[in-house]
Amino acid sequence: MKKHEKERAILAGCQLTEDTEQFLYSMEELKSLTETAQGESAAMITQKRERVHPGTYIGKGKVEELKRLEEELEPDLIIFNDELSPSQIRNLSAELNARVIDRTQLILDIFARRARSREGQLQVELAQLQYLLPRLAGQGVQLSRLGGGIGTRGPGETKLESDRRHIRRRIDEIKQQLQTIVHHRERYRSRRKKNKTFQIALVGYTNAGKSTLFNRLTAAQSLEENQLFATLDPLTRKLVLPSGYQAILTDTVGFIQDLPTTLVAAFRSTLEEVSEADLLLHVVDSSNPDFAQHQKTVKNLLHQLEMDHLPELTVYNKKDMRHEEFVPSSDSENILISALVEGDRLILKEAIEKMMKDQMSPYNGRIPSSEGKLIALLRTETIVDSIVFDEEEQFYHVKGFAFKDHPIAGEINKYI
Repeated sequence: MKKHEKERAILAGCQLTEDTEQFLYSMEELKSLTETAQGESAAMITQKRERVHPGTYIGKGKVEELKRLEEELEPDLIIFNDELSPSQIRNLSAELNARVIDRTQLILDIFARRARSREGQLQVELAQLQYLLPRLAGQGVQLSRLGGGIGTRGPGETKLESDRRHIRRRIDEIKQQLQTIVHHRERYRSRRKKNKTFQIALVGYTNAGKSTLFNRLTAAQSLEENQLFATLDPLTRKLVLPSGYQAILTDTVGFIQDLPTTLVAAFRSTLEEVSEADLLLHVVDSSNPDFAQHQKTVKNLLHQLEMDHLPELTVYNKKDMRHEEFVPSSDSENILISALVEGDRLILKEAIEKMMKDQMSPYNGRIPSSEGKLIALLRTETIVDSIVFDEEEQFYHVKGFAFKDHPIAGEINKYI
């Protein structure tokens, strides 16, 4: 029986740039990721180099230092702060006793723990298998850990080849299942588009406070935790704005520096919800010393996913704890709030309405009192600025904003 419930790890990183502060922050993030994966950091070892060592990531002298540290601390695993090549993992595993994993494996492990929906679980398994395939040789890989049992092998077939075949077959199966889920979601989306529902997506660096904001804005029950990657599965809820207009709000997976490419690909279908959005709320943690880098990371990933053309409102969150060096960026519309303060959430909703009006057309109509159903629809399907009842003539004088191509626009035109 192990003394430690949590796995103890030595963290190893290689600084390739002059930006020491940025590198140290990235090592701290690795420590947070380790804690999120239910591990604990026993020590940290770093090296400054012009480029990583092709065979062992860190130099030979550092490997010797790491071996001595390993003898002293007896860790369960050694985690490297980059994605290691198959040969680097093989060479380091030959030199060290503890299990060697890299940043990508660590993130995949957290995703595997956090995925709740069938789709999330399939996407994580797909990313794990795609990561594993080129690293199979000489690893003594236990496929059972990924939930796949190896089928019986034919005569003369090596275990490695059958493992590879098994993985490729499983990858094809998962892709087919995900395709079915994507078709289902596309049907939902086209229905929403047909009804011309305004769609807002929350994006941002992991742990920026997206789920907290989502819950407070929609009274939903998304997982709220001060941990990295608390939310993996996209949630969509109705958001009622101050005018009564009902929009759709989607919470998405948090972004992170050096997000494994296999995961960007795997979560592309999840983030397709974002590509359909009419407005992005980019949530940034203003209390984090590295907020500017976080903002840049999200912008880069949105560009990678071809979603950087969408209208965007930057929401600087946690204003009560904002960092002393915090300065809002001037290159986009922004607002500074605390997701926990009701007054701030109202200011945010008003800012959303203002941005929506920029995409809408104003209307000014005289609607008979007999059209009660239309009046009710105007309150939820358009932004109503004022509604005054004329008792003498028995009609409503309604001013507001509506989308030109919304089905309700034709109804409004009858009474303008």
